[in-house]
Amino acid sequence: MDMSIHAVDVVLPAHNEEAAIAEVIREFYRVAHDEGGVDLRFVIAEDGSSDRTRDVVTSLSTELPIFLLPQAPRKGYSQGVLDGIRATAAPLVAFSDSDGQCDPADLVRLIAALGDHDMVVGFRHPRDDSFFRRAISRAFRLVYERCFFVRLKDPSCPFLVIRQESIEQVLRGRPGILQQGFWWEFNARAQAAGLSVVQIPVHHRSRVAGKTQVYQLRKLPRIASEHLKGLFTLRKELLQLRSRPVAVVTTT
Repeated sequence: MDMSIHAVDVVLPAHNEEAAIAEVIREFYRVAHDEGGVDLRFVIAEDGSSDRTRDVVTSLSTELPIFLLPQAPRKGYSQGVLDGIRATAAPLVAFSDSDGQCDPADLVRLIAALGDHDMVVGFRHPRDDSFFRRAISRAFRLVYERCFFVRLKDPSCPFLVIRQESIEQVLRGRPGILQQGFWWEFNARAQAAGLSVVQIPVHHRSRVAGKTQVYQLRKLPRIASEHLKGLFTLRKELLQLRSRPVAVVTTT
């Protein structure tokens, strides 16, 4: 495993992504590193997969700069990402899902757009998800925007870059309240911390292989209920941390 410090650590949470993750990592490295000149390392937050995800990543780590977190039982998406964050050391930390829906070329654009800001966030345009999932997201957003001052176009987008020194500010308190809605929570915490944020459009593609491991139809009622309860818990905590509005810059 490559433990050296690179300019960018790319955190990829993964659960049962055996069919997709090798292709995703190889494409990121080819497009962002070989073609885009990004000095990067992958931090794979593998979350208790029951397939061969760990074996695939372990094999690939002999070729590419990959740090695979030690094996642990299933914790859920949010805790998986948090474990990945704690394993980063680079000046910049990027996040993407490991299913191939994020375009690696946009990582180069995100880094370039960061400028003097603390964080740059992508917004999926257009979003390649089912009508049902997009409808659920829009409904949840109505409640979310009444709880927080976040005015991002796509506060659940998993494709973003943040400065290492800003992460500690974002993760004050008890992060991981929204167990399957980490990016909603992360952006609310970034707003409460007063970070300077820029947002840019990013491509959103079909999955490389397999099905979503989180927002399956049978799980949505439970996830929605947990999210709504979690929103008010999160709001109470952030009010205690003295949240304040943050100007968000949008670029193309």
